[in-house]
Amino acid sequence: MNNRLIRALLKQPVDKTPVWIMRQAGRYLPEYCATRKKAGDFLTLCKTPELACEVTLQPLERFDLDAAIIFSDILTIPDAMGLGLHFVEGEGPKFHKPLKEPKNIQTLRIPEPEQLAYVYKAIRMTRHELNDRVPLIGFTGSPWTLACYMLEGESSREFRQIKTLLYQDPKTLHHLLDVLTEAVICHLKAQIKAGAQAVMIFDSWGGILTTSAYQSYSLDYMTRIIKEVMREYEQQEIPIILFTKGGGGWLQKIATSGCNAIGLDWTITIGEARKCLGDKVALQGNMDPAVLFGSKERIRKEVATILDSYGSGTGHVFNLGHGISQFTSLENVKIFVDAVHELSVDFHK
Repeated sequence: MNNRLIRALLKQPVDKTPVWIMRQAGRYLPEYCATRKKAGDFLTLCKTPELACEVTLQPLERFDLDAAIIFSDILTIPDAMGLGLHFVEGEGPKFHKPLKEPKNIQTLRIPEPEQLAYVYKAIRMTRHELNDRVPLIGFTGSPWTLACYMLEGESSREFRQIKTLLYQDPKTLHHLLDVLTEAVICHLKAQIKAGAQAVMIFDSWGGILTTSAYQSYSLDYMTRIIKEVMREYEQQEIPIILFTKGGGGWLQKIATSGCNAIGLDWTITIGEARKCLGDKVALQGNMDPAVLFGSKERIRKEVATILDSYGSGTGHVFNLGHGISQFTSLENVKIFVDAVHELSVDFHK
């Protein structure tokens, strides 16, 4: 098995820096678009294990990636809670029943495992098809990020609903985050039981909070999740990656969560992050996805710059600072992945 990813996340020696791509099964791949068309819509693709398995494997057939990440969506949990998730072309996720009233929050229940069984079946199928070729990553949204979508009803720029609740009725918001935390714990444990070999928590909207609010409304809950999942699987060494978009100023706080690795966006230099944290955790990231619109020479130069910034030794998983754009060329993705492997060898001698 190519286990570079797991070894790097656990800060063990590797022969070269592992690389995978956030949103690596996506619309930049023509075969993904064909499978999505066959499914009919995005949510059906997520909920059909055979098709989810198929698209999870597709990027591995094109590129020398060091991990697969199960094809799913962070909003499967609120969907299982009855909010009516659907996707509008060109607009993204929306809910038919957003949480507009406190009474709607009080009646929420943690989903039963059967309601998300399609995710776990897709993981089992993908592990079988991978045959230990590379590790499989499972994932979830953070409680705060899920709450943002559930209260706003869709993507937002102002986050008026959730921030109003935060400052007017924090007790109700904490109740929502408590419920979501228990749901996320159950979901991650079930993914690991099904075969996920590492898991990632996407805190996509943590960066919109103040420093004190981030601690209270996001990081404290993620810390609880990490503690509970690690307690269950402490003998299996299942690495946990925590990614807060816009969280570069809180790295020392994030490192206290117990996670094995911190995902970085492109707004912080990875060398500065490593200097700040020492050997506490591994680091994942952090090339600007827009670099992949550049020339071959520019892509290789940026890869070299990030590798040099991190420096020698293990504990680095190369990735983009956010999801890959649907407009990225396949040739440039291959240039990127191959450059990471080729240029990183000297940092591991």
